[in-house]
Amino acid sequence: MDIFTTVTKLGGGTLPQDRIIDGKDLMPLMQGTAPNSEHEFMFHYCDDYLHSVRWQDTSSNTTWKVHYISPSFSEGENACYGSKVCSCSGENVVHHVPPLLYNLSNDPFEGNPLPNNSVFYRDVIQKTQLAVAHHNSTLYPVPQQLYGLKNTWDPRLQLCCGTFPFCWCSKESKS
Repeated sequence: MDIFTTVTKLGGGTLPQDRIIDGKDLMPLMQGTAPNSEHEFMFHYCDDYLHSVRWQDTSSNTTWKVHYISPSFSEGENACYGSKVCSCSGENVVHHVPPLLYNLSNDPFEGNPLPNNSVFYRDVIQKTQLAVAHHNSTLYPVPQQLYGLKNTWDPRLQLCCGTFPFCWCSKESKS
């Protein structure tokens, strides 16, 4: 992620050389010294599911976004409207076939998808599909890190004022 690269560079560290780090330093963008993100494509995931892809087309200075899956925001039994927690898959999402395409340069709030017979639709979808295929070819499975017992409260990770396991703190320590 860009946060890792940015914080590493801000702290004067060096990025690991034994793996691919696709994160970019965000400071030039945040300081206004760079007009755009260094990423041509951004892949937006929800859990393990690719929901959308943003493409920054520098040749036309246009930013596009393609939606493949969206949470079901509308009201109803399978919707996440009002719950503030949306599912990433299953019956609580909408699969867009064909995908929705937005011109973020003209429609930053994604209010009006372009019709799939528009002049740009086929070309943008094709370019994005190639980027997704390339992206998928760079992925490899890793063990899940936050599931089941690995995502539960662990007393060994708590602040301990007394002698473990008696870690009750009666008041905040100044030390």
